[in-house]
Amino acid sequence: MTIDEIDLRILNILQLNAKLTNKEIAQKVNLSSTPVFERIKKLEKEGYIEKYVAILNAEILGKSLTVFCNITLKEHTKKIGNQFVKDITSLHEVTECYNISGDYDFLLKIQVANMKGYQHFVLNRLGEIKNIGSAHSTFVMGTIKQSHQLPII
Repeated sequence: MTIDEIDLRILNILQLNAKLTNKEIAQKVNLSSTPVFERIKKLEKEGYIEKYVAILNAEILGKSLTVFCNITLKEHTKKIGNQFVKDITSLHEVTECYNISGDYDFLLKIQVANMKGYQHFVLNRLGEIKNIGSAHSTFVMGTIKQSHQLPII
């Protein structure tokens, strides 16, 4: 499926605020509501839109410490890699996990309440995962920019 400039504008609008009505989006792209509704359904069906989510306030919810943790595995086999992925995806404190190149194998983004919470996570949750060779943590002191918006326009 090919998408046009209007589809890209709709996607950009939805990235900024997915709670807008079809009528509000239609006004922004100079169409009526029905074609906008049909375009959004088509974008969903074709996989351009994966899902709609609410972005929560970590501080209000008591998860204000963000930690980036670089992981190196002891061994690099398919079985060990698959087991690591299975284990890490089960940890609710890990909000993002990337398989990376360079000095480390994986980059984790972890959300916890505070330093004591992170210590508990490392000792009792992350420490239980086999074949982790090393873990290097970087603590976020302040967020300068955080966007969930893909640069499409």
